[in-house]
Amino acid sequence: MLDWQQIDTVLLDMDGTLLDLHFDNYFWFEYLPVEYAKYHNKEPEEVRSYLIQLMKEAEGKIDWYCVDFWTEKLGMEIVSLKKEVDHLIAIRPAVVEFLETLHTSKKKVYLITNAHHNVLDLKLEKTQISHYFDELISSHQYGYIKEQQEFWSELSNNINFDPKRTLFIDDSQPVLESAAKYGIGHILSISQPDSNRPSRTVGNFPLLQDFSDIIEGIIPSQ
Repeated sequence: MLDWQQIDTVLLDMDGTLLDLHFDNYFWFEYLPVEYAKYHNKEPEEVRSYLIQLMKEAEGKIDWYCVDFWTEKLGMEIVSLKKEVDHLIAIRPAVVEFLETLHTSKKKVYLITNAHHNVLDLKLEKTQISHYFDELISSHQYGYIKEQQEFWSELSNNINFDPKRTLFIDDSQPVLESAAKYGIGHILSISQPDSNRPSRTVGNFPLLQDFSDIIEGIIPSQ
């Protein structure tokens, strides 16, 4: 249980937190290799190994999240390919109820994501959740990803929040560690970011299974 009386600001990740990470995992590790193999007349397994190597090289950098980078690198329009499987974009359980409750409270709520703005637009169009937030923030606006301390410094310059009275929910361990280092006072991780993969059972931060578990207390009882 969270002590909501100690929280003024809520920062929420998108992929793997509010939205099912299955879409992203399926796209990058299943759909894209097949389409890339067709495009270049190669075997899917050969292509998959090549793509995984490229991903490892980009991991931890803003390029990892940049569709412009991948479009240029692979010679294929990534956003258009994502639209071909956008029926897999899905909101995680109890997220809408959680967002609606936050929306009726006096707390400030921000979406902070490493997703490129073109991908952010695609997912928000499919899910229709943008109106629940005071602001939508992509790390590409700052030039730093959430894993970097510079992101948090830029965020504090952009929005007014007290780190100690802020709740941050994300599914990425490196991102959560970065937030903790910055001084975010309340941190939760996600136990099952991808509905098609097993739940996590251990982590350095408390694991949230269902957003309905933390709704109680957002709006003080009269």
